[in-house]
Amino acid sequence: MLLDPGMDLTLRPMRYPLFYEMYRSAIKNTWTVDEVDFTSDVADIRDKLSEAERHLIKRLVAFFATGDSIVSNNLVLNLYKHINAPEARMYLSRQLYEEALHVQFYLTLLDTYLPNEEERVAAFTAIENIPSIKYKGEFCFRWIESINDLSSLQTRQDRQRFLLNLVCFACCIEGLFFFAAFAYVYFLRSKGLLHGLASGTNWVFRDESCHMNFAFSVIDQVRAEEPDLFDDEMRKNIIKMMDEAVECEMVFSKDVLGLGIAGLSERDMRSYLEYVADQRLAVLGIAPVYHSKNPFPFMELQDVQELTNFFERRVAAYQVGVTGEVSFNEDF
Repeated sequence: MLLDPGMDLTLRPMRYPLFYEMYRSAIKNTWTVDEVDFTSDVADIRDKLSEAERHLIKRLVAFFATGDSIVSNNLVLNLYKHINAPEARMYLSRQLYEEALHVQFYLTLLDTYLPNEEERVAAFTAIENIPSIKYKGEFCFRWIESINDLSSLQTRQDRQRFLLNLVCFACCIEGLFFFAAFAYVYFLRSKGLLHGLASGTNWVFRDESCHMNFAFSVIDQVRAEEPDLFDDEMRKNIIKMMDEAVECEMVFSKDVLGLGIAGLSERDMRSYLEYVADQRLAVLGIAPVYHSKNPFPFMELQDVQELTNFFERRVAAYQVGVTGEVSFNEDF
C-alpha cells in the first residue's frame, strides 16, 4: 500500500499511473522567473500605491520571503520519506523544483520592490520579528515537527499522524495561507496595480493548485486502501486544524489591513477564508463548517483566460504548452 514503510523502486508494473501522469503534466508546465516583467510595478509602488497599500505589499512580500521554503522543508523531511511509490516520488521531485522556482520568484520580487538592503534583510527575518508572520510560521513548524519522530509508518496511529501533516500543508498552508496572499495580489490587480506581480502569481497559482491536487489524490488513494484511517476522530482533528488556520490567517489579515484599505475589509477577508476552508473540507469529504460565500468577485473572475486556456494553447509566456486535459480545483 501507498503508506507502507520502505523504498519501492519499481516503476514497472506501475501501481499508480495517475501520479506519473501528474509528473508528466508538471514537466510540460514550465515557466521561468526571467519571463516576469516587474517594470510597471516599480512605478506603481513609487507613484500609485497609497501608504496603506504599501504596508500591505511589504507584509505580503515578507510572508513570501520564507513561505515556499517552509513547504519545501516539509516535502523533503516528511512527504518524500513516507509516500512509498516511485511515480509519486517523481512528482514530489518536480514539486520541489517548483517550490525552488517560487523561492526564486519571491527573491526577485523582494530585490525589485525593496531596493534598500536593510528593508530586504528585515523581510527575510520577518518570520522571527513580525508577530503576525511569526504566528503563521509557528503554525507551520508545529505541523512539520508533529511527525519528526516517525522514521516509518508502522501503525494506524502513525499513518493518521502523517495524513494530518499532509492535509495541513495541502489545505491550510498551500490551500489557505497562499490563497489568501493571492487574493491580496488580485485585489490590487483589480485596481490596475502591480501587473507584474499578478502575472507571476498566475503561474504560482497554477503550480499550487496542482500541488494540492496531488496531495488530494494521495489522500484519495490512501482512503481507498485503508478507509478505517478516516474515522470521526480524524475528521474532528482536520476541522480543528482548519479552524486554527483560519484564525491564524486572520491575525495576519488584521496586520495587513491595519491602515485601512478601501474595498478590502477584515470582515470580507474572514468570509473569503471561511469560503476557501469549506472548499478544502469538501474535497476531503467533510461537510461545510462555515457556510460563507466568496465576497470577492475579482477572485471569481481572476484571469479566466490565463487559467482556463493555459492548458489548451502554446503561449510565449511559457516554454512548453500542455496538450490533453488537466483537471485541478478552481476554488479561489
